[in-house]
Amino acid sequence: MNEILKYFPDLTSKQIEQFTQMEELYKDWNLKINVVSRKDIDELYLRHVLHSLGIAKVMSFEPGAKVLDVGTGGGFPGIPLAVMFPETQFHLVDSIGKKIKVVDEVVEGLGLTNVKTSHERVEKIKDKYDFIVSRAVAQMETFVRWVKKKTHENHQHAFANGILYLKGGDLSEELADFPEAEIIPLKEVFDEDFFETKSVVYLPLPVKRY
Repeated sequence: MNEILKYFPDLTSKQIEQFTQMEELYKDWNLKINVVSRKDIDELYLRHVLHSLGIAKVMSFEPGAKVLDVGTGGGFPGIPLAVMFPETQFHLVDSIGKKIKVVDEVVEGLGLTNVKTSHERVEKIKDKYDFIVSRAVAQMETFVRWVKKKTHENHQHAFANGILYLKGGDLSEELADFPEAEIIPLKEVFDEDFFETKSVVYLPLPVKRY
């Protein structure tokens, strides 16, 4: 929790309680259904929670906004973002049922009322959203094809609606065909070595050539 409070000192008491509860909930459920590696579960706040909140350092979601988390896995980045933005609606989607089961249990344990989940491939989702978030579930070209028609045309944020993607490593080749993309290095936001090669990639949608 210290990592979270270091960078987000203005959390409400309810948010602090929810972030604190995450460790016990995830450790308990990870023993039953392994969705986080053993190494990572011991560094849950750094490698998963704070990493997810890198998006919150780039974008402050407005009340009533709708955000789709694609390939959410154990609930990242969607669950930490849902705690951070309790008036924003989050839809967490994964094609693997056991992962969604863990997400459902964590959502219930945290008392989150702004999260819905779907055990579904993202291509089957028909709704439209302000932003689509994810943690490196596919190359950007593939990801854009999955979500290209899933954003609202009307914008309510300073950034145009689009993708906020947590990615690592050298992205120059992967993003060569996306000159619209903006890379925000997380080492400029967080001090820890873990973030040295991590970034948030913002890509407005629609991409004209898709």
